[in-house]
Amino acid sequence: MINRAHKLPISRQAELLGISRASVYYLPRPLSENDLTIMRRLDELHLRYPFMGARMLRDQLNRQGIDIGRKHVSTLMKKININAVYRKPNTSKKQPGHKIYPYLLRTLTINRPNQVWALDTSYIPMARGFVYLTAVIDWSSRKVLASKVAITLEACHAVDVLEEAFKLYETPEIINTDQGSQFTATIFVDCVEAKGCKLSMDGRGAWRDNVFIERVWRSVKYECVYLYAYDSVKEAKHSISKYLDWYNQERPHSNLNRLTPDEAYYGLLSPLKKAA
Repeated sequence: MINRAHKLPISRQAELLGISRASVYYLPRPLSENDLTIMRRLDELHLRYPFMGARMLRDQLNRQGIDIGRKHVSTLMKKININAVYRKPNTSKKQPGHKIYPYLLRTLTINRPNQVWALDTSYIPMARGFVYLTAVIDWSSRKVLASKVAITLEACHAVDVLEEAFKLYETPEIINTDQGSQFTATIFVDCVEAKGCKLSMDGRGAWRDNVFIERVWRSVKYECVYLYAYDSVKEAKHSISKYLDWYNQERPHSNLNRLTPDEAYYGLLSPLKKAA
C-alpha cells in the first residue's frame, strides 16, 4: 500500500488511500484475551440490541459480571466498527477532503437486479484476534456479489470488492454505503464514479438506510462465524467464502417468496434482458 521509496510524500500517499498519516507509522499492539472476549460479546449485543450505545452496553456487561467502564467500551466499539443506530444530529467531524453524499433510496422503489448495490464492512471474531469482512450485495435479490476478508479497514479493500463485482456482474445504477472513512475515501469514490454510478450514503447512525446488508451480517455471524473459533485469517476466509456460496445458492428467503438469492437475481434478470 504505502511505498516509502516512492517520490510521492507519505502524507500524500496516505491522503490518496483515505487513511490517516498517523496510522502509517503506528505499530499495533496485540489485544488482550480479555478485550477480545469483550469485543465478541459487544458484537453479539449489538446484533440483538442495535440501539444500545456505550453506556447501555457497559451496563449490560456489568450485569454479566464484566467490570468495564464506558470509555473502554467506546474504544472497543470503534475497533469493531459499531455505533448505536438511533437517529441523532450529525455533529461528528468529517474526514478532511472527504465528501458525504446524500441518501438516494428513501422514496425509491427497488425491484430489479443491479438497480442498487450496497456495501458494508463488519467485524469478524477469531480465536486469537479479529478481521473485517467487506461485502457488496444486490439490494433487490440479497445476492452477495463479492466479498473480502482483511485485517484492516482501509479503503483499498472496499475498492477490491467493488472492482470484483464490476468484473462479474453488470454495473448498478446506485451504490449505497454508510459514512465510513473507507467509503468516503477518494479512491473509493473515484471507483464508483468511473463506472457512471450514483453514490448514496446512509444518514449517520441510521442503520435502517442499509438494513438489507445488516441482515446479511446477522445471518453470516449466527449461521457461520459464531459456530467456529477461527485459528487463522486463511481459515476465516475459507469458511466465510463457503458459507456465502451456500447463502447465495441454497438459503431461501421469506421476503423473496422462498427463493434463494441466486434464483431471485437471475430470475428477475432474465425478463429484463428479454425486454431489452
